[in-house]
Amino acid sequence: MRNDIRICDKCKHMKVKSALTKISAIAPDTEVKVACKSYCGPCSRFAFIFINGRYITAATEDEAIEKAKKYVK
Repeated sequence: MRNDIRICDKCKHMKVKSALTKISAIAPDTEVKVACKSYCGPCSRFAFIFINGRYITAATEDEAIEKAKKYVK
């Protein structure tokens, strides 16, 4: 099964380049979609990742990626 992973390029709590590298490590065969997710309320306060139908939020990029690991197929 294919993973659906998306991150926002406008998020103030994540750096796209480093996030893509870390996500590629946990889901190597997945194409991560990078664009605004219209999730601006939480996005302004937390780092977030949309993964397989779920929004995962955390205080930092690393914490969000760690939480997202359990949803990788």
